[in-house]
Amino acid sequence: MNTKLLLPFLLIMGVILGACGNNASDNGASPSSSSGSSPSASASEPSASPSASASSSASASASSSASGTITYESELGPVEVPAHPQRIVALGYAPNVLSLGGTLVGVDEWTNKSPHFTEKLKGVEVVSEDNLEKIIELDPDLIIVDATSKNIDKLKEIAPTVTFTWGKLNYLDQQIEIGKLLNKEQEAKAWADDFTKRAKAVGDEIKAKHGDNVTVSVFETDSKNFYVFGDAWARGTEILYQAMGLGMPEKVKTDALGPGYYTLSPEVLGDYAGDYIVLSRSSQGDNSFMQTETWKKIPAVKNNHVIEIDTEASSYSDPTTLEYLLNIFKEGFLQ
Repeated sequence: MNTKLLLPFLLIMGVILGACGNNASDNGASPSSSSGSSPSASASEPSASPSASASSSASASASSSASGTITYESELGPVEVPAHPQRIVALGYAPNVLSLGGTLVGVDEWTNKSPHFTEKLKGVEVVSEDNLEKIIELDPDLIIVDATSKNIDKLKEIAPTVTFTWGKLNYLDQQIEIGKLLNKEQEAKAWADDFTKRAKAVGDEIKAKHGDNVTVSVFETDSKNFYVFGDAWARGTEILYQAMGLGMPEKVKTDALGPGYYTLSPEVLGDYAGDYIVLSRSSQGDNSFMQTETWKKIPAVKNNHVIEIDTEASSYSDPTTLEYLLNIFKEGFLQ
C-alpha cells in the first residue's frame, strides 16, 4: 500500500473498529423533537425545558482567523469550527440549523419526518450517532450532537463536534447559540427579537378578545396515551405561555409545569382543560376518542374552542416550526 494512503486508512479503520465495539443506543426522539413519538421518548433535541435559563453558561465568542475558522466557546470548551460550514451532520438541533440556512449532509431521523423540512432534506442522509462509518463517508466539516451522546469522543475524531445540553437554554437563546456556531448570530438575534414582539402582539389581541385571564391547555395523544404539557415542551407551549403570556390551568401548573409534561387518562382530561385546548395529534393515528362522551362534555370542546395541530409538524421549537404555529394560533384564537 502506498505510504501516503496508509495513515488515513489506519485512522478510518480505528474509528470503524471503535464503533463496532459499542452497544446500540435508543434512537427514539425526545418529547421536544419527536415526530409522533410520545413524551417519554429519550431526549435529543434543543427545545427548552421549563427550568431553562435565559442565559447560557457556554456563550459563544467567535473570533475569525486567517484559516477560515472561528473559535466557538462550547459547553465542553473552545472548538475551532469552519466560519462557514458546508457539510454539517446534525444529530440534534437540525431544525435550528435549517432555519438559519445551514447546509446539511446528515440528519437525525426525527427531523427527517417533519413536513417543514421535506424539500430542504432531499438527498440528505438519515444517520444516528451509531452510524460512524456512514458519517465518515459523508465527510462533514461540522457535527452537532446532544450532550447525552455516548460517542462524542469518536465523533470528534471525524470532524469538529459541538454539543448542546437539551433544556439548558430557552428556545430563543438556543437559536441564538446556533447562530453563533454558524457565524450567523445577528440573523438569529434579529429573528428572536422580531418573533418575540409579534407573538406578544398576538397574545395581547387574544386577551383583549377573550379576557386577560383566558387559559389554554396543550394536550397530545398518540392513540394510546394522553399528555398535557408545561410551558416549554414544544407543541407551541413556548409561544402560548412564554411569548403570549396566556394563562395555564392550575392542575396543569401543579402536575406538568415542573417535569415538562404529565401523562393523563382520558377520564381526567376535563380536569386539566383550559378555556381553550390545543390538541396535538397525528393525522394517521386513532382519533376515535374525539367521538366519546368524555371528550365531548369538556367545556372547551362544547364551545368549539379546540385548536388542532399536527404532531409531526409541531414537535420542535425552531423558527420554522414556531412561525407555522404562530399563524395557526392567531387564526384559532381570533377568527
